[in-house]
Amino acid sequence: MKSRAFGLIVATVLGFALVACGKQDNAGAPASGAAARIVVGLDDNFPPMGFRDEQNTLTGFDVDMAREAAKRLGLDVEFKPIDWNAKEAELNGKRVDVLWNGLTITEQRKQNIAFTKAYLENRQIIVVTGGSPIKAKADLAGKVIGVQEGSTAVEAVERDAATAKTFKELKKFGDNVTALLDLKTGRLDALVVDEVVGRYYTNRKPGEYTVLEDNFGTEEYGVGVRKDDSALLSKIQEAMDKMKQDGTAARISTQWFGKDIVK
Repeated sequence: MKSRAFGLIVATVLGFALVACGKQDNAGAPASGAAARIVVGLDDNFPPMGFRDEQNTLTGFDVDMAREAAKRLGLDVEFKPIDWNAKEAELNGKRVDVLWNGLTITEQRKQNIAFTKAYLENRQIIVVTGGSPIKAKADLAGKVIGVQEGSTAVEAVERDAATAKTFKELKKFGDNVTALLDLKTGRLDALVVDEVVGRYYTNRKPGEYTVLEDNFGTEEYGVGVRKDDSALLSKIQEAMDKMKQDGTAARISTQWFGKDIVK
């Protein structure tokens, strides 16, 4: 059975019936009078994709992209901070309708999540403090390396088993902000992190951090929905395609990254 939130989306936006709880809903406005909405699950400490500003307001590249897509679909959008390590459980447990927050497309995740086409490319970069003696992956031997738990940084490091086995410790954090603080104070020797996040922080603090030339591979971001929500996936993809075609995605990208990096 699909979620009520998705039922409202289909009924209002797509205009066809959804079978739920053994009954068929009529297309049109919800009987309760509530506005149709989509619930977006995100890590609210993942700048510049989704995070809280100084006024504690959710903002970021993916937040702006999701808001624009929802507007084009005629939906209210609710952003729900979740434990990113439990994102698939949140999605398939129907507590959120969409995962839209720097979600890397992987073969393993495709078993449980349906993805849009990739909209951004990303690398897993290595960040060290300014002046660190670490200059390459080979220098990570015997060092304490940080990653965000539940992120693809963990998978990227584990894929490079030859390098990973040389670490003194692979330390996992709930979020990258805490990991960067530990890096700054010397409790970490290096951090493996999504490039969009790492560059955001390092560019704001010139000289404090260094990004190595070596990295742990390239990946792609997509928007994730439940595998049985094909209609919702199709509508989101259509909205994203139009945002690319009319320049809206490029405008949002330039606002956050200084250039258009949307695929």
